[in-house]
Amino acid sequence: MAQTERLKAKAARAKPLPVEERRAAIAKATVPLLIAHGRDVTTKQIAEASGVAEGTLFRVFADKTEIIDAAVEQFLDPEPFRDALRAIDPSLPLELKVRLLLDRFQDRFSGIFGVFASLGMQPRKPVVPDASVMIAIFDELLTPELERLRVAPIDVVGFVRLVAFSSAMPHLGASAHLDTARLAHLIVHGIARDETSDPTNER
Repeated sequence: MAQTERLKAKAARAKPLPVEERRAAIAKATVPLLIAHGRDVTTKQIAEASGVAEGTLFRVFADKTEIIDAAVEQFLDPEPFRDALRAIDPSLPLELKVRLLLDRFQDRFSGIFGVFASLGMQPRKPVVPDASVMIAIFDELLTPELERLRVAPIDVVGFVRLVAFSSAMPHLGASAHLDTARLAHLIVHGIARDETSDPTNER
Protein backbone atom coordinates (compact mmCIF):
# COMPACT_ATOMS: atom_id res chain seq x y z
CA MET A 1 0.00 0.00 0.00
CA ALA A 2 2.76 2.41 0.99
CA GLN A 3 4.63 1.53 -2.22
CA THR A 4 1.50 2.33 -4.27
CA GLU A 5 1.14 5.70 -2.57
CA ARG A 6 4.79 6.51 -3.22
CA LEU A 7 4.38 5.65 -6.89
CA LYS A 8 1.29 7.85 -7.13
CA ALA A 9 3.10 10.74 -5.46
CA LYS A 10 6.06 10.33 -7.79
CA ALA A 11 3.77 10.30 -10.83
CA ALA A 12 1.95 13.40 -9.59
CA ARG A 13 5.15 15.42 -9.32
CA ALA A 14 5.63 18.07 -11.96
CA LYS A 15 8.24 17.39 -14.58
CA PRO A 16 11.47 19.35 -14.16
CA LEU A 17 11.14 22.77 -15.76
CA PRO A 18 13.65 24.19 -18.24
CA VAL A 19 16.02 26.67 -16.61
CA GLU A 20 14.32 29.81 -17.96
CA GLU A 21 10.87 28.59 -16.90
CA ARG A 22 12.20 27.68 -13.45
CA ARG A 23 13.79 31.13 -13.13
CA ALA A 24 10.52 32.79 -14.14
CA ALA A 25 8.50 30.69 -11.66
CA ILE A 26 10.86 31.51 -8.80
CA ALA A 27 10.90 35.21 -9.71
CA LYS A 28 7.10 35.32 -9.77
CA ALA A 29 6.83 33.62 -6.38
CA THR A 30 9.35 36.07 -4.94
CA VAL A 31 7.43 39.27 -5.70
CA PRO A 32 4.88 39.03 -2.82
CA LEU A 33 7.74 38.20 -0.46
CA LEU A 34 9.57 41.36 -1.50
CA ILE A 35 6.51 43.45 -0.69
CA ALA A 36 6.20 41.77 2.71
CA HIS A 37 9.87 41.51 3.73
CA GLY A 38 11.93 43.66 1.37
CA ARG A 39 15.57 42.63 1.07
CA ASP A 40 15.30 40.75 4.37
CA VAL A 41 13.45 37.94 2.59
CA THR A 42 15.32 34.66 3.06
CA THR A 43 16.18 32.09 0.44
CA LYS A 44 14.31 29.56 2.58
CA GLN A 45 11.14 31.65 2.24
CA ILE A 46 11.70 31.99 -1.49
CA ALA A 47 12.22 28.25 -1.87
CA GLU A 48 9.06 27.44 0.09
CA ALA A 49 6.99 29.93 -1.91
CA SER A 50 8.42 28.50 -5.14
CA GLY A 51 7.80 24.89 -4.14
CA VAL A 52 11.45 23.89 -4.63
CA ALA A 53 14.39 22.89 -2.48
CA GLU A 54 16.60 25.76 -1.37
CA GLY A 55 19.51 24.31 -3.31
CA THR A 56 17.47 24.51 -6.51
CA LEU A 57 17.51 28.30 -6.27
CA PHE A 58 21.27 28.38 -6.67
CA ARG A 59 21.24 26.06 -9.63
CA VAL A 60 19.43 28.74 -11.64
CA PHE A 61 20.51 31.93 -9.81
CA ALA A 62 23.94 33.02 -8.61
CA ASP A 63 22.70 34.48 -5.32
CA LYS A 64 19.75 36.10 -3.55
CA THR A 65 20.42 39.49 -5.12
CA GLU A 66 20.07 37.98 -8.56
CA ILE A 67 16.74 36.41 -7.53
CA ILE A 68 15.47 39.78 -6.29
CA ASP A 69 16.59 41.54 -9.47
CA ALA A 70 14.85 38.91 -11.60
CA ALA A 71 11.66 39.23 -9.53
CA VAL A 72 11.62 43.01 -9.96
CA GLU A 73 12.28 42.73 -13.69
CA GLN A 74 9.46 40.25 -14.12
CA PHE A 75 7.09 42.34 -12.02
CA LEU A 76 7.84 45.44 -14.09
CA ASP A 77 7.27 43.63 -17.39
CA PRO A 78 4.31 45.60 -18.82
CA GLU A 79 2.93 42.84 -21.05
CA PRO A 80 0.92 40.87 -18.41
CA PHE A 81 -0.61 44.18 -17.29
CA ARG A 82 -1.47 45.07 -20.88
CA ASP A 83 -3.03 41.63 -21.35
CA ALA A 84 -5.22 42.28 -18.29
CA LEU A 85 -6.43 45.51 -19.91
CA ARG A 86 -7.04 43.77 -23.23
CA ALA A 87 -9.18 41.19 -21.42
CA ILE A 88 -11.81 43.83 -20.60
CA ASP A 89 -14.85 43.34 -22.83
CA PRO A 90 -15.35 46.39 -25.12
CA SER A 91 -19.11 45.70 -25.15
CA LEU A 92 -19.46 46.46 -21.43
CA PRO A 93 -21.07 49.77 -20.37
CA LEU A 94 -18.62 52.67 -20.47
CA GLU A 95 -18.67 53.37 -16.74
CA LEU A 96 -18.00 49.72 -15.89
CA LYS A 97 -15.11 49.60 -18.36
CA VAL A 98 -13.55 52.69 -16.80
CA ARG A 99 -13.98 51.18 -13.35
CA LEU A 100 -12.23 47.98 -14.46
CA LEU A 101 -9.44 50.03 -16.01
CA LEU A 102 -9.02 51.95 -12.76
CA ASP A 103 -8.97 48.69 -10.76
CA ARG A 104 -6.18 47.29 -12.91
CA PHE A 105 -4.14 50.50 -12.97
CA GLN A 106 -4.51 50.90 -9.20
CA ASP A 107 -3.33 47.33 -8.63
CA ARG A 108 -0.38 47.96 -10.91
CA PHE A 109 0.67 51.20 -9.23
CA SER A 110 0.07 49.84 -5.70
CA GLY A 111 2.28 46.86 -6.47
CA ILE A 112 5.04 49.07 -7.83
CA PHE A 113 4.87 51.35 -4.79
CA GLY A 114 4.96 48.32 -2.48
CA VAL A 115 7.92 46.64 -4.16
CA PHE A 116 10.10 49.74 -4.31
CA ALA A 117 9.17 50.89 -0.81
CA SER A 118 10.25 47.48 0.50
CA LEU A 119 13.47 47.52 -1.49
CA GLY A 120 14.42 51.06 -0.53
CA MET A 121 13.75 52.61 -3.95
CA GLN A 122 16.95 51.38 -5.60
CA PRO A 123 17.87 53.49 -8.67
CA ARG A 124 16.86 51.90 -11.95
CA LYS A 125 17.55 52.58 -15.59
CA PRO A 126 14.75 54.86 -16.89
CA VAL A 127 12.26 53.14 -19.16
CA VAL A 128 10.33 55.06 -21.81
CA PRO A 129 6.94 53.35 -22.22
CA ASP A 130 5.55 52.74 -25.69
CA ALA A 131 2.53 55.04 -25.59
CA SER A 132 1.19 53.67 -28.86
CA VAL A 133 0.49 50.27 -27.28
CA MET A 134 -1.64 51.73 -24.48
CA ILE A 135 -3.44 54.06 -26.89
CA ALA A 136 -4.30 51.09 -29.11
CA ILE A 137 -5.76 49.22 -26.12
CA PHE A 138 -7.92 52.20 -25.17
CA ASP A 139 -8.93 52.75 -28.79
CA GLU A 140 -10.33 49.24 -28.97
CA LEU A 141 -12.06 49.48 -25.61
CA LEU A 142 -13.67 52.82 -26.37
CA THR A 143 -14.66 52.20 -29.99
CA PRO A 144 -18.34 51.52 -29.08
CA GLU A 145 -18.50 54.93 -27.33
CA LEU A 146 -16.57 57.13 -29.77
CA GLU A 147 -19.62 59.18 -30.71
CA ARG A 148 -20.32 59.89 -27.05
CA LEU A 149 -16.86 61.04 -26.08
CA ARG A 150 -15.93 64.69 -25.85
CA VAL A 151 -12.23 63.80 -25.83
CA ALA A 152 -9.96 61.46 -27.77
CA PRO A 153 -9.04 58.03 -26.34
CA ILE A 154 -5.47 59.28 -25.79
CA ASP A 155 -6.88 61.81 -23.32
CA VAL A 156 -8.88 59.11 -21.57
CA VAL A 157 -5.60 57.19 -21.12
CA GLY A 158 -4.19 60.25 -19.37
CA PHE A 159 -7.24 60.74 -17.13
CA VAL A 160 -7.36 57.09 -16.04
CA ARG A 161 -3.62 56.85 -15.38
CA LEU A 162 -3.53 60.11 -13.44
CA VAL A 163 -6.52 59.25 -11.25
CA ALA A 164 -5.32 55.67 -10.67
CA PHE A 165 -1.77 56.77 -9.86
CA SER A 166 -2.81 59.37 -7.32
CA SER A 167 -5.49 57.18 -5.70
CA ALA A 168 -3.02 54.27 -5.41
CA MET A 169 -0.50 56.32 -3.43
CA PRO A 170 -0.74 55.09 0.18
CA HIS A 171 -0.77 58.55 1.79
CA LEU A 172 -3.41 59.91 -0.63
CA GLY A 173 -5.70 57.04 -1.59
CA ALA A 174 -6.81 56.10 1.91
CA SER A 175 -7.55 59.69 2.91
CA ALA A 176 -9.58 60.45 -0.24
CA HIS A 177 -12.32 57.90 0.56
CA LEU A 178 -12.98 57.40 -3.14
CA ASP A 179 -13.34 53.87 -4.46
CA THR A 180 -13.01 53.04 -8.14
CA ALA A 181 -16.79 53.06 -8.64
CA ARG A 182 -17.01 56.72 -7.65
CA LEU A 183 -13.85 57.62 -9.52
CA ALA A 184 -15.17 55.91 -12.66
CA HIS A 185 -18.44 57.83 -12.32
CA LEU A 186 -16.49 61.08 -12.06
CA ILE A 187 -14.34 60.33 -15.11
CA VAL A 188 -17.18 59.06 -17.32
CA HIS A 189 -19.49 61.96 -16.69
CA GLY A 190 -16.65 64.31 -17.48
CA ILE A 191 -16.02 62.75 -20.91
CA ALA A 192 -19.48 61.67 -22.10
CA ARG A 193 -21.68 63.94 -24.22
CA ASP A 194 -24.92 62.91 -22.53
CA GLU A 195 -25.63 64.19 -19.06
CA THR A 196 -27.06 61.08 -17.40
CA SER A 197 -25.19 61.27 -14.12
CA ASP A 198 -27.13 60.58 -10.97
CA PRO A 199 -27.00 63.80 -8.90
CA THR A 200 -27.28 61.76 -5.70
CA ASN A 201 -23.84 60.30 -6.41
CA GLU A 202 -22.17 63.69 -6.66
CA ARG A 203 -21.54 64.48 -3.07
